[in-house]
Amino acid sequence: MLSFQEMGLSPEVIEAVEELGFETPTPIQEKVIPLFFENDKDIVGLAQTGTGKTAAFGLPIIETIEKKNKSVHALILAPTRELCIQISRDLEDFARYKKSVKIVAVYGGASMETQIRALRKGANIVVATPGRMLDLLNRGAANITKLQIAVLDEADEMLNMGFRDELDGILQTTPENKRTLLFSATMPKEVARIAKNYMHEPVKITIGKQNAGAENVNHIFYQVHAKDRYLALKRIADYNPDIYGIVFCRTRTETKEVADKLIKDGYNADALHGDLSQSQRDYVMKKFRDKSLQMLVATDVAARGIDVNDISHVINYNLPDELEIYTHRSGRTGRAGKSGISIAIVNFRERNRIPQIEKIIGKKFEQKLVPTGDEICKRQLFNLIDRMEKVRIDESQIEPFMEKVNKKLEWLSKEEIIKHFVSLEFNRFLDYYKDAPDLNINARKSAKGSSDSGRGRREGRAGKYDDNFTRFFLNLGRKDGLEAKNIIGLVNDKTNNRDINIGDIDIKDNFTFFEVSQDFADDVLKAFNKGSYKGCEIRIEPAEKSGRQGGRKSFSKSSGGRGKYAGKKSGKRSGRSNGETRSKGRSRKKK
Repeated sequence: MLSFQEMGLSPEVIEAVEELGFETPTPIQEKVIPLFFENDKDIVGLAQTGTGKTAAFGLPIIETIEKKNKSVHALILAPTRELCIQISRDLEDFARYKKSVKIVAVYGGASMETQIRALRKGANIVVATPGRMLDLLNRGAANITKLQIAVLDEADEMLNMGFRDELDGILQTTPENKRTLLFSATMPKEVARIAKNYMHEPVKITIGKQNAGAENVNHIFYQVHAKDRYLALKRIADYNPDIYGIVFCRTRTETKEVADKLIKDGYNADALHGDLSQSQRDYVMKKFRDKSLQMLVATDVAARGIDVNDISHVINYNLPDELEIYTHRSGRTGRAGKSGISIAIVNFRERNRIPQIEKIIGKKFEQKLVPTGDEICKRQLFNLIDRMEKVRIDESQIEPFMEKVNKKLEWLSKEEIIKHFVSLEFNRFLDYYKDAPDLNINARKSAKGSSDSGRGRREGRAGKYDDNFTRFFLNLGRKDGLEAKNIIGLVNDKTNNRDINIGDIDIKDNFTFFEVSQDFADDVLKAFNKGSYKGCEIRIEPAEKSGRQGGRKSFSKSSGGRGKYAGKKSGKRSGRSNGETRSKGRSRKKK
């Protein structure tokens, strides 16, 4: 392994690096820095967040800046204000003994006039968010005509946040002969497009497997009913007393609701979402970095750019709609060689997405059971005892009080004092979890040590039908372009509820049977009969159980006696398997 001294860095930069406590280069630094000095080729670096990418591009950029150069030598684009500030601070630390290097950060949510004045004074390195940078260029307030190096940091994050047009607008104004460095955790199509359009035969460096998660992160999922999702989160937090983590939610509303519930239940938690002002956001992030908060509840957009070490847990309250985002979420933990845990709380519908994520991250999930009340109480008790055993005792501070304390407790034996102490600290857990129900869907005896690959809801249940689901008949099918994902999307969109459990989906050529949680059956029935799909009128009706055929349930359509779908043909159409047909009057109407 090369040392920083062997990479061609100047004594001034080496001194700064050593003062910062950098001892040996990370893998991305060891590969990128020597390559940067060897030739002038473009570089694509694929590595997770927290792997030292800022130093990988920042140290060699600082070395290439000439003392007399007052123009913008390098432009570094980052997705968020937080990451932009973090990069500029890191670069200032690296360049502390190179006084001629001037670094300016420009980003939204701050005074543009102040940033324009800073640019006019001269900047060798500009660190910017895409939106603010393009705005400055359009105003003529920034000049990058002599740019020599462009860096796209967290490129996939920038594109996920919708900065495609801004990136195109900025890169189109840069000189053709510049050098481009692109860093990303994943390589989706849009990132590949940027590389193809704006880079020339780049050298590709991959640290770990492409799109894979960090090696030292363990992935766990808990399967519960959607209505029990918060209770499961609460138990996970209680089972991990020293948790310091991020809870990811899909929407701003859900983020607020979950954070409010946690705060009400006595946890050190707060929310981070798009409705916060910049000062409110900064305040929440300061509390989290100071570890005044144990849990930060955030949306994906709000959490982008967060660079906090020592996060023990990442909890997916809901899985992201785009599964590649899971890689970014889990990358918040397990940094700097430390281990971390990424948890997913899933319901029936989300369970089959676990194998898809496993393929992306190249690692297996472990299915665990949501802890019972007894297990949590034991865990909390022994954590309390450990803390008491390891607490630092300052004799000089407590000695003046010990005489009165001893006198107050002299009527109690040693065993009784311990019991009083434990009860004082511990009774709330015992009271709360007394007779607490088991939240695990399939009962504890059926849990496995690892995930199955997307099996259906019935599998593993000895073929028993789950009466908690209602089966519906839908007048659209495969010939209408309908797929399983469209059914899920329709349920989500029509009901405006993503937590409805969806069971079996059986799509035929001209019609479909699908199941939803019985609790939401009325909502689905009302919502579906008010719309259309690709111009076709949507009509659904409940289907009722009608006995067994071939070892599984068959169903009849409950429609006031208008034809049965229970093993015999009816209606004018023929050739349908299992005798399932549509009755008269079920033809689709074009709207």
